[in-house]
Amino acid sequence: MRTFQVPTREQVTPTVQGVFDHMQSAFGMVPNLYATIGYSENALTSYLAFQNAQAKGSFTAKEREAVFLAVSEVNGCSYCQAAHTAIGKMNGFSEDDTVQLRAGSHADTRLSTITRLAASITKNHGRPEAQLLEDFFALGYDEKGLVDLVALVADKTFANYLHNITRIPVDFPAAQKLEALPA
Repeated sequence: MRTFQVPTREQVTPTVQGVFDHMQSAFGMVPNLYATIGYSENALTSYLAFQNAQAKGSFTAKEREAVFLAVSEVNGCSYCQAAHTAIGKMNGFSEDDTVQLRAGSHADTRLSTITRLAASITKNHGRPEAQLLEDFFALGYDEKGLVDLVALVADKTFANYLHNITRIPVDFPAAQKLEALPA
């Protein structure tokens, strides 16, 4: 199988170099996965615009991180599990919270419902279990919330798939392994 390398700043377009410079300034690093997306200027700029737009959707930053943890677990993406464990902690989750969210067993009913639905959407290729969908609507979400949730699943699935294909190095502390996932 091909070995993929994370591109350096010099290997990407001037537009992507500007994005890298902004990330370096804002975060102190250019995460390897974003750098890899940077092979395609179109993919990186449109992906960042999509992510930024999702911040204005139905979910808080903490809820978005919960969804990203659940989706990354289903898709088996070690990169995004690690990254969103770290970002989740920055958004107020404990290590134990991140493990529970990935396992679909968080004590917070709202977070548990959202993450279980996101996991079911991912696992079942857009055909979630009917009861999970009803539980989501029972929380007060509407069609807008559902569309926003599917957008978050798509966002993270893109990143998960890219890492699962490229296997570029994970530049975040590894996420704790789960003993066993619920069926």
